Amino acid sequence: MTAPLIGVLALQGGVVEHQHTLERLGVTTRQVRRRSQLEGLDGLVLPGGESTTMSKLLDLGGMLGPLRGLLAEGMPAFGTCAGLILLGSEILDTRADAHCLCALDVSVRRNAFGRQVDSFETDLTVAGVTGADDDPESGPVHAVFIRAPRVERVGSGVEVLARVTDPTAGASDGAVVAVRQGRVLGISFHPELTGDDRMHRLFLASL
Repeated sequence: MTAPLIGVLALQGGVVEHQHTLERLGVTTRQVRRRSQLEGLDGLVLPGGESTTMSKLLDLGGMLGPLRGLLAEGMPAFGTCAGLILLGSEILDTRADAHCLCALDVSVRRNAFGRQVDSFETDLTVAGVTGADDDPESGPVHAVFIRAPRVERVGSGVEVLARVTDPTAGASDGAVVAVRQGRVLGISFHPELTGDDRMHRLFLASL
């Protein structure tokens, strides 16, 4: 069986870390910097970084429209941190010229947990990944949040996979930090930094 070909958007951010994680899982990867490199992909990872810069580069490089089209046609995608922001249908606290890919019916607030100095780590229960008592890998997902976004509106077709207590607000119901809609997965944290590949495996299961 041929290994799937997964693109990693390589305009900015943690590109190599995602590639290494995917390749450990037997996946062929391709860095995507140009429109032509979107062709033939079985899925796309949108890494963390600076969402407004990535948005601008997608537009300047002529990739914004084609990528929106591929996502609308059902291409699987996995966005982490800034990638989640780009995949949403509304971005809060951003520049007026920022673009959305509209692959997830959610509103996402940039830097919702504070600045770089407010970055934090915590353990999460993630639906579909944790919670099976008979599975030795079912323990909590250790999540690294760096200038992380949070999901503030969830559309009717979107599944909430994980919440976290907002350390800046102490929200009792928990901030939404992982969502899935069809074959598109978006999370606020950085699994490529921890060595835990379960979030990548969850994405690959949608191919």
